[in-house]
Amino acid sequence: MGFLGFLLGFFGFGSGVVIGLVIGYYLFIYLQFDDHKDVKIRPFVEFDSKTLERMLPEIPLWVKNPDYDRVDWMNQFLLMMWPNLNTAICRMAKEIAKPIIDENTQKYKLESVEFKTFTLGSLPPTIQGMKVYITDENQLIMEPFLKWAGNANVTAIVKAFGLKATVQVVDLQIFASPRITLKPLVPNFPCFANIFVSLMEKPHVDFGLKLFGADIMSIPGLYRFIQETIKSQVASLYLWPRTLDVQILDPSKARKKPVGILHVKVLRAQQLRRKDFMGKSDPYVKLKLTEDKHLSKKTSVKKNNLNPEWNEEFKLVVKDPGTQALELDVYDWEQVGQHEKMGMNLIPLRDLVPDKPRFFTLDLLKTMDPNDPQNQKHIKKNRNPRWEEEFQFECEEPPLNDKIRVEVHSKRSTIGIHSEESLGYVVISLADVISNRRINEKYHLIDSKRGRIQIELEWRTS
Repeated sequence: MGFLGFLLGFFGFGSGVVIGLVIGYYLFIYLQFDDHKDVKIRPFVEFDSKTLERMLPEIPLWVKNPDYDRVDWMNQFLLMMWPNLNTAICRMAKEIAKPIIDENTQKYKLESVEFKTFTLGSLPPTIQGMKVYITDENQLIMEPFLKWAGNANVTAIVKAFGLKATVQVVDLQIFASPRITLKPLVPNFPCFANIFVSLMEKPHVDFGLKLFGADIMSIPGLYRFIQETIKSQVASLYLWPRTLDVQILDPSKARKKPVGILHVKVLRAQQLRRKDFMGKSDPYVKLKLTEDKHLSKKTSVKKNNLNPEWNEEFKLVVKDPGTQALELDVYDWEQVGQHEKMGMNLIPLRDLVPDKPRFFTLDLLKTMDPNDPQNQKHIKKNRNPRWEEEFQFECEEPPLNDKIRVEVHSKRSTIGIHSEESLGYVVISLADVISNRRINEKYHLIDSKRGRIQIELEWRTS
C-alpha cells in the first residue's frame, strides 16, 4: 500500500503540472487583457507642431525649416574664437551704449554711469540655423538665428544726488534673428567693404537685474516693463529697415584694380643710431604702399650694424600711382618685446616715371610732419656742423609777403640737468626765393658775434 500510494502521488503531481502548463499557455496566447494596447509606430510628419515641441523641445531650425542650413562648423568656430570676440563685442557695445547713456543721464538728472565690469562670459552663442539669400545685387545676405544663454556679468556704478548705486546684469539670455548684409563685394580681402546688421523682429531678451545685491526683477510689473523698454529701444535703432553700419574698406579704393608693379631695391643705410644698450642696433626695413596697410614686406635683419647693406629687391602691386606712396620704415629688431622704430620716410609714386629707374637717398624722420620737433637731428660737440637735411613746406599760393625764420640752438646736459641755449637766428624773405627760384647763401646769425649759417632755398611749382 505504501508503494502504491507513492506511485499515485507521483503521477498525480506530474499530471497536474502538465495540465497547468497547457492551460497557462492557452490563456497567454488566446486571451487579451483590457489594460494592454499594441504599440503603433508613426512617422514624425504625422504629428502636429505642439506634440513635436513636447517630445523634442529643442528642435534646430535646420530640421524644422528646410530654408535654414546647418552650421555646426560655425558654432565650433565661435567656441574657439569667443575669448577674442568677447573683448571686441564688449568694446563695441560700450561705444554704442555711450550716446544712449549720455542722453538718459541728462534726462533723468544722473551725475554719471560707469561700467565696473563688462564681460559676456565664457559661453558663446549658438547658431540654430542659417538662411542665405541669393540676389542679383553685388551683395551677400545672411539671416542666422541666434540663441545665447551665457554667464555674462555687466556691472555699472550709477551716481545721482550724491549717492552711488551698483547695478548688475546677470543670467542674460538673447534670442534674435539678425539680417547681415555684406556689400559691396570687392576684389580685395576680406572681399566686402561694409557690414550692415538689422533685426527682422524684436529680439527676446531675458536677464536678472540686481541693485545692491537684491534681484529687483522680482518686483511685480517691473520685469515686463524693463523687457518691453529694452525691446523698443533696440527696435528703434536696428529693427529693419534701420541698420547698424560697420565700414571695413573704403569702397572707392577697394574697387580699384592693379595697374602696375613697383620694383624696389633696398641698398643700404648709413649712420644709424645705436638702440641696443650693450651693442649697436639690429636694423631691418619694412616696405608697404599707402592704402594697403595689411600688405607689407621687409628685409632681413642685420645684427649689430649701424651701416647695414641689404641689396634686396621687392615687388609691390600698385593700384593708384596718383595717390599712393611707398612708405619705408626702419626698425631695430628685438628678441623680446616690441621692435623699436628708428625712422621713416615716404616716396610719392607720382614723382616716378614708368619704366625709368630712380635713385633716392632719404633722411629718416620720426614723423611725416615737417613741423614736428622730433624730426630735428642734433649734432654733438661740433663748432662747424653739417646737416645736409632737406625740408619741404607746401603752400597754396606763392608766399611773396612771407618770411622764414631759422634758429640755431645748443643743448647742454649735466647729470640730471638739461638746458638749451640760443646761438642766433636769421630771417629770410621768401620773395627773393620766388623771384630767383633758388638761392644758396651764408647768413650772419643775429645775436651772435661770429656765427654764420649756410642755407639753400628753392621754390618749386610742382
